[in-house]
Amino acid sequence: MEESKYELLKQNVQEIIDLIVAKDIEEANDKLIEVSEQLDDLLDFSDDDDDLIEISKYQVLLNQLQQKIIVLRSPT
Repeated sequence: MEESKYELLKQNVQEIIDLIVAKDIEEANDKLIEVSEQLDDLLDFSDDDDDLIEISKYQVLLNQLQQKIIVLRSPT
């Protein structure tokens, strides 16, 4: 996988984090869905072990961000 794809993923994940910090939860959720779909596409076309490891790291991070969004959405 090209390094630029990882850089794009990194930028997109950072954007999600920034949106969460700004309390723009709906936009953060929309971006998370978009990035998750991109990650799924990368996973579908990857067979290199190093790529799969890198993709799995992003999957874990996105799952954590999704949990944070769920907590912020729930009424307190």
